[in-house]
Amino acid sequence: MAEGVTLMFMGMGTVFFFLTLLVVVTSLMSSLIQKYEPKPLIMPKTPESPGPLDDQILLAVISAAIHKHRAR
Repeated sequence: MAEGVTLMFMGMGTVFFFLTLLVVVTSLMSSLIQKYEPKPLIMPKTPESPGPLDDQILLAVISAAIHKHRAR
């Protein structure tokens, strides 16, 4: 029984050590990347509104799809 308890604590200690090391290394890498990575350029988005021709084509496609669906 004593060997089982010892083995359990050894396993739990190993897992705890590995997970702690993983958190520390991940945090260190994250801080290094944030420190040395250049800032991304933010491009302003210009929303493009569809022109009247695009709306007419879309309306024709939707109408044809509805007509074909109802013709079944």
